[in-house]
Amino acid sequence: MSGDKELTRRVFLMKAAVFVSAALAATTAVPIIGYLASPLRRLGKKLKWVSLGPVENFPSGRTRLASFQSPNGEPWDGLTDRTACWVRRVDESTFQVFAINCAHLGCPVRWFEQSQLFMCPCHGGVYYADGSRASGPPPRGLFEYPWRVELGRLMIHAGQLPTLSTEA
Repeated sequence: MSGDKELTRRVFLMKAAVFVSAALAATTAVPIIGYLASPLRRLGKKLKWVSLGPVENFPSGRTRLASFQSPNGEPWDGLTDRTACWVRRVDESTFQVFAINCAHLGCPVRWFEQSQLFMCPCHGGVYYADGSRASGPPPRGLFEYPWRVELGRLMIHAGQLPTLSTEA
C-alpha cells in the first residue's frame, strides 16, 4: 500500500509541476506574442483626413493651436487620443500645419506671437514662423502635416506623427 501512496504523490507532484510550468510559460508567452503580432494589428489602421475645423477659425497671417482626434485611437484612450498641432494661415488660400513636436527630441513647441517664433522649452530649439529651423539643437525645421480645404473645413492627413520617413 505504501508503494501506491508514493506513486500517487509522485504523479500529483509531477502534474502540479507541469501545471505551474505551463502557467509560467503562458504568462511569459502572451506579452511576447502580443509584441510580435502588433504590426499585424496596425495593418488595418491607415492615415486618414481629419478636420481641424472651419477655415474661419484660422485668421490670415496668424498662427493658432488646434487639436484633432487621432483616427487610429482606441475606445480606452480617452483624452490622450487628442493630438495638438499648430496651424499657420499664410494667406487666404495657403496653410501650414505643424506637428507640435520639436524635431530634436519631440518636446512640445510653443508659439510666441510677439517674436513670431516657435520655441522648444526643453533644449532651446527655435523655429521661424514658417517652421524652418532658426537656432538650437534641432537638425531641421518642424514637421508638417499635408493639408487641404474641403467644404470650408481645414483637413489634415493624420494617423501618425509626421517625420522624414512620412514626407513625400
